Amino acid sequence: MGVSLADSDLDDDSDFSESHEINVTPFIDVILVLLIIFMVAAPLSTVDLPVDLPKSTAVPQPNPIKPIYVTIKSDLAVAVQENPARRVDLVNTLDAIGDGSKDRPVALRVDRAVPFGEFFDVLEILRNGGYSKLKVQALQGVPEVATAPAAPAQP
Repeated sequence: MGVSLADSDLDDDSDFSESHEINVTPFIDVILVLLIIFMVAAPLSTVDLPVDLPKSTAVPQPNPIKPIYVTIKSDLAVAVQENPARRVDLVNTLDAIGDGSKDRPVALRVDRAVPFGEFFDVLEILRNGGYSKLKVQALQGVPEVATAPAAPAQP
C-alpha cells in the first residue's frame, strides 16, 4: 500500500502565492485615532471667557503684535489671559508673561455690567505699573444707518 497524492494537491500552491492587494485596514485605524485626537484637542485650544462685551462700529486696525488680554468679568474678578489674578498682583502677573517688556500692548476686555469706576481702577493699576499701550476691546458691530428727515410736502 502506497500513499498516492492527487495531482490537484501537487499543483495547488495558491496558499503560498504572493498577494498584490494593499491592506488598508491599519491605515484606516491610524486615521480614525488621529481624528479622535484632533476632535478632543480642538476645543481645548480656544481661549474663551464668558464676557458680555459692548459693540463698536469702528474699523479694526491690523496689529502685528498679539496683545496680552486683561479681562474684568461681571463679578469684578480680573483675569490675565485665562488665568484669574488679584488686582494687587496684576502688574507682577503681566511682568511674568512673555519677555517682561512693558512695551507689549495690553487689551482690556470689560464686561458691560462692570461700573466705570472699577474699570478705571484697573486702568490706573496698569498705568502706574508702567504699561502705556492699553487698548479697550469691544465686539465688532454693524453701524446703524441714520435716516434722513423727510422733506416737507409742498402743496
